[in-house]
Amino acid sequence: MLGVTIAFLYPLYGTALINDTVVTTKGKTLKLVWNDEFNSNSLDTSKWKFDVGYLRNNEIQYYTYNRSKNLRFEDGKLIIEAHREKYDYGKGIASCTSAEITTFGKASWKYGRFEIKAKVPKGKGTWPALWMMGTNIHSIGWPRCGEIDIMEYVGFNPSTFHFTLHGSKNRKHTGTGSITHKTTKPEESMGIFVVEWDEEGFRYIIDDVLVGEVKREAIDMDPYPFDAPMFLLINLAIGGNWGGQQGVDESIFPARYEIDYVRIYQ
Repeated sequence: MLGVTIAFLYPLYGTALINDTVVTTKGKTLKLVWNDEFNSNSLDTSKWKFDVGYLRNNEIQYYTYNRSKNLRFEDGKLIIEAHREKYDYGKGIASCTSAEITTFGKASWKYGRFEIKAKVPKGKGTWPALWMMGTNIHSIGWPRCGEIDIMEYVGFNPSTFHFTLHGSKNRKHTGTGSITHKTTKPEESMGIFVVEWDEEGFRYIIDDVLVGEVKREAIDMDPYPFDAPMFLLINLAIGGNWGGQQGVDESIFPARYEIDYVRIYQ
């Protein structure tokens, strides 16, 4: 187990306590620089924006904009919910809806400790994720901008979390540093997912357990994308190239993804 040293605690909104500083697995003290505890009735647009539409990976969901059925707040948690329904988005009729939020254009970070507490949905076809991409994505494109998958979960492979790094080599996509970790009934309780990212590489922590490390010298990418700022994304996909490999179980709907908080230390 990893011990986290707390410099002091302070109250937020009169109830929750947050670590103001933490000590990393390498013994470095970091300070809280950005967080969202989701103790609100609406999305904080100074921190987040919605991504809208059919976006990637042949997924079946249409990401909606500021629609409470797909994104809302309950008991201090962000709820992202996917529904099997007919939804008129103006240019056609979607058969499934969900939500994705991102800090692109609002906040980005180079290195740090990224901590997110969440509970994943269950069932074949679900594909929740917590991830980051380079802010230069629109100038150099993906995968050259780099991608850090803090947590991915595909419902057809229950109880297994995935951490992966993406980039390019010889102008083609390459993935490396893939780490998987099994836990018990993650659809029934919150888990805490942490990535420590610095000049030396990455360390992946789940529920205070260091489950894997990827050192910089093991990351064979050209260009090396992880010395530049990245923004954060939270989404619930349905189906797609990976999440839908064993189909979509219609009994999963509504699929509910809960996020308790996001905390970033540098």
